[in-house]
Amino acid sequence: MTIDAFIDALPKVELHVHLIGSASVPTVLELSRRHPGSRVPVTEEELRDFYAFRDFPHFAEVYGAVNALVRTPEDVATLVLGLTRDLAAQNARYVELTVTPYAHHVVGMPMREVTEALDLAARRSADEHGVRVGYIFDIPGEYGAEAARVTLDHALQEPPQALVGFGMGGIEQERPHHRDAFRDAFRAATAAGLRSLPHAGEMSGPETIWEALDGLGAERIGHGIACLDDPRLVAHLRDNQIPLEVCPTSNVCTGQVAHISEHPLPRMLEEGLFVTLNSDDPPMFATTLSDEYRIAAGVFGLDRRALAGLARNAVNASCLDAAGRREILAEIDALAEAPATS
Repeated sequence: MTIDAFIDALPKVELHVHLIGSASVPTVLELSRRHPGSRVPVTEEELRDFYAFRDFPHFAEVYGAVNALVRTPEDVATLVLGLTRDLAAQNARYVELTVTPYAHHVVGMPMREVTEALDLAARRSADEHGVRVGYIFDIPGEYGAEAARVTLDHALQEPPQALVGFGMGGIEQERPHHRDAFRDAFRAATAAGLRSLPHAGEMSGPETIWEALDGLGAERIGHGIACLDDPRLVAHLRDNQIPLEVCPTSNVCTGQVAHISEHPLPRMLEEGLFVTLNSDDPPMFATTLSDEYRIAAGVFGLDRRALAGLARNAVNASCLDAAGRREILAEIDALAEAPATS
């Protein structure tokens, strides 16, 4: 079995992917034609040029333009089902999908209708594609206290059945201005039983990760690549085995890492950190979850055993129930233990 065949056959879990960022090129083109007058191109060539990001603020601007195309509950369900169809083709078993309720709020979608669309899509994803879905509601940090309130209200008042976590994304440098509002929102969300799963240390330094841990009670960190700048933080993450959702291609595309060969993933593994591989916004970055495993093998030299270890990490870091974790882990073990030449 070649390494590519091994990666294709490897059962996978995706922990870090965004609803809007998961929209395939055909889906985005369909939406841009359905809702004319936006800044999003209506031809494939122009859209691919549109996805050539200069830096993270430019990425955020483009992301916002695509997000503005999602205006109805039907659009929301279409995106979820498109993602799970794509993941099923990669042998993925489960996804934790980040949804930003504030984005739907500002275009006038009622909470209940968004939730109904998410519930319907989760059921159909399992029935039609064999992919279980968990949702993470995240606060877009640059929008401050208002976004925190809207996100928390939706999570507590009209949660989808598969809601498992509470997160935060967006421009990290804006977070200190709204620190107390974010802390209060996470405190209320975790008191209601949601797991704290914020992004941190993607475009700013270790201090953002410390705040996620100490101020937001983070159980898992989205990205976290800046941790290597702080030996004390690295030791804390290693000693407590706090999972880090690493997205190599994303970090290159948004300018956080100059070149894929310079990505810190190998050093993070050498430091004994608990790492998972993820795709973040796959069509926008011209990647897939399987491609991230191929990069780990082809660029960083990880062998089958190490790739299977990353797949196990994603299962163990997930919000799946114990039975669900055992089922996928058994599949990974069976593949990893099979003779390499089979």
